[in-house]
Amino acid sequence: MARGAMKQIIDDSAVRVEHPPDGGSSLDGQVDHDRSARVWGAIRAVADGEGTAPSLQHAVSACAQALSATGAGLAMTRSGGLLEPLLATDPEIGELDELQFELGEGPSGEASAANAPVFETELAGVAAGRRWPAFATAGTDRGVHGVFAFPVAAGAAKLGVLTVYRTQPGPLYSDQVADALVYADAVFVLALDQRQGISADLDGVIDAAFTARRAEVHQAAGRLASQERISVTDALARLRAHAYSNGLSLQSVAIDVMAGRLQLDGDTGDPDPPGSSGPKTKRPGNVEKEQEED
Repeated sequence: MARGAMKQIIDDSAVRVEHPPDGGSSLDGQVDHDRSARVWGAIRAVADGEGTAPSLQHAVSACAQALSATGAGLAMTRSGGLLEPLLATDPEIGELDELQFELGEGPSGEASAANAPVFETELAGVAAGRRWPAFATAGTDRGVHGVFAFPVAAGAAKLGVLTVYRTQPGPLYSDQVADALVYADAVFVLALDQRQGISADLDGVIDAAFTARRAEVHQAAGRLASQERISVTDALARLRAHAYSNGLSLQSVAIDVMAGRLQLDGDTGDPDPPGSSGPKTKRPGNVEKEQEED
C-alpha cells in the first residue's frame, strides 16, 4: 500500500477509534480524539525513525515506550483459536511470549479467552503463582514483575493479544491503560492493512510470519491427536507437558514425534498439566521389548 494511503488510514483511525457512545459529553469526545491522535503520532514517530510506513512492529514498540515497559509482544490467532507469538520488541520479550504458548498458561491466553484485559501487577506474588505456576516462575526468573495483556479485537472479531512486560511491580496508571487500549485498536487497524486493505482475512499475515518450527508443532499435535483419538488441543497440551516436565523445547519434542523417535502414550482424559510428571515416553526399542515380555 502506498505511504499516502497508509497515512490516510491512520488519520481516519485517529478520529474514529475512540468516539464516545451516544450520550457521551463533547469533552470526553475531545479527550478520546486527542489520545488517539497522540497514540498514532507516536507510532508514526517510531516508523519515521526507520524511514518506513507504520507497521505492527512500530505499534508494539511505541506501546512499550508509552507504558514505560521493558518490552511488548504481539500474539495472533486464526479464527479465535490458539494464540501464536508473532513479533516482539526484542528476543527476550519474544521468549516470554513463546513461553506462554509452550506452557499453555499466562495472561495473554486469558485475555484472549475472556476478550478483556488481564492485569498482573506482581508475577512473584502468591496469586500469580497459583494462577500461572510455571509462567510466573519463568517470568520472575527473567526479572519481569508486571504483565498486562490487551485483546486486539473489535466485537466478535478476535485477532490477537498485545502483551506488555515491565520489570517493576505495580499497576498501570489509568491514563496508561487508556493509551494501551488505543494501541490495541491501532494494532487491529495495522494488521488488517497488511492485507492491502481493510479485510477480516488475516491468514496471509499469519502464514507469512509463522515459522517452519510452528508448523512442526502443529503437525506433531495433529499426528498425536490421530494416534490417541483426542482433540488437537489436548494433543498440544500433552506435547507441552512432556516438554516442560523433561526440560525440553516444544520444537524438539515435536521433531522427535514427527520422526517417530518419541511416542507419548496416555488415556484420552484430561492431559497432564505443565509441571506434572507428564505422559510416559517410549522409544521404539522399548516398545518392542515390552511387546516381547507380554
